[in-house]
Amino acid sequence: MLDVQIRQRLGAFALDIAFAAEERGVTALFGRSGSGKTSVINAIAGLTRPDAGHIRVGDAVFFDSTRRIDVPVEKRRIGYVFQDSRLFPHMSVRSNLEYGLRRVPAADRRIAFDPVVDLLGLGHLLDRRPRGLSGGEKQRVAFGRALLAQPRLLLMDEPMASLDSARKAEIMPYIERLRDEMRIPIVMVSHALDEVVRLATTMVLIAEGRVRAAGPVGTVMGRLDLSAATGAHEAGAVLDLTVERHIPADGLSVLAFDGGHLTVPQIDRPPGSPVRLHIHARDVIVALEPPTGVSLRNALAARVVEVAEAGPSSADLRLAVGGSFLIARITRAAVRELSLAPGREVVALVKGIAFEPDSSGSASDPRRRVVDV
Repeated sequence: MLDVQIRQRLGAFALDIAFAAEERGVTALFGRSGSGKTSVINAIAGLTRPDAGHIRVGDAVFFDSTRRIDVPVEKRRIGYVFQDSRLFPHMSVRSNLEYGLRRVPAADRRIAFDPVVDLLGLGHLLDRRPRGLSGGEKQRVAFGRALLAQPRLLLMDEPMASLDSARKAEIMPYIERLRDEMRIPIVMVSHALDEVVRLATTMVLIAEGRVRAAGPVGTVMGRLDLSAATGAHEAGAVLDLTVERHIPADGLSVLAFDGGHLTVPQIDRPPGSPVRLHIHARDVIVALEPPTGVSLRNALAARVVEVAEAGPSSADLRLAVGGSFLIARITRAAVRELSLAPGREVVALVKGIAFEPDSSGSASDPRRRVVDV
């Protein structure tokens, strides 16, 4: 487990953070700028010292105020990837990568040079200098340098914030491979919800130096009381599905989950592959009966679980769909006229799907993620 419980006074700002996450996978610290996210990972790295609390990664204790433990930065074996790559400009890519490796005794090297180069697609860049690389290439080198330092934990502070949409789409598949193949726990700071939805296994929502919620991404995103903190425009549910089959003649894919099936524009993943969808609340319509004579293909049997105000004229509905949940944003007038209350059986019509770019890592624009179906 990654176990963080710290308190720290930073000038007029007070940090009071507590969360735990599975050691494997990506833990995303999500929140608005100035909420305290970077302060948390700086404390984990040992760059700042909390006033009280503890920081533990598995069996390793990095900090414990009651036991007077404060492991120095260089002994924590933590990799840190910043917003800007911070590569050594006078060194080649190969030398930048080897810098991390040389700092670790040979007996402690469990991550080898060649597999990291292959994983991150750096082979053709080894003899080049950083100034001749694109932003995405620089970040891949930064990932490689951090990995070759043999970290027990990898920290990423807004690793895609300085990249344009095309470079961001290029780098995401590499972070997925780090998550899935290297099996090193990652803590990533982000204020971009699309990054969190695609990459994270655990989401820690931070606001004003406090943890508002922590848990699986779908669980946190499914809470109606957190829409203001996650962003009212981004309110919606996250579903984990499986590719069931493709319909090439129509350019469609059928995805299965415990609430039924969704049909989406064809995605480049074989049957049996996992897919995560972010379905925005504004793209879900609520009906009392299955509609006829409409172009919408996705109609799911649902039950109203919770109703909450979302604005002067709108309301959010949490809908149970099998063992999963959707969120719909409709007018308060519609809630009244349709007598929508907890327990009411309804039909959820999904008019738009926000889906991941294809798994090949092609530079599709993340802004084109919502497709009418």
